[in-house]
Amino acid sequence: MRSLHSKPYQAFIAEMVLARKEANVTQHELARRLKKPQSFVSKYERGERRLDVPEYVHIVSALELDPIKWLRRIIKAIG
Repeated sequence: MRSLHSKPYQAFIAEMVLARKEANVTQHELARRLKKPQSFVSKYERGERRLDVPEYVHIVSALELDPIKWLRRIIKAIG
């Protein structure tokens, strides 16, 4: 299941986009918080770049969300 286009990974990315939007944070603002270019956020949100676990934790934490709680939500979405 390494594909960027698998259904579970697409569900994961959809939840990551939702997390950012629910936190009322733009891609630009999230990138600033992560000290990354805006294209970093855009690429993983469009499925052009795969996220690893440390990046997930860093991103969710930058959104001021609990990584464990959000992971539970992602697991439900992937179902």
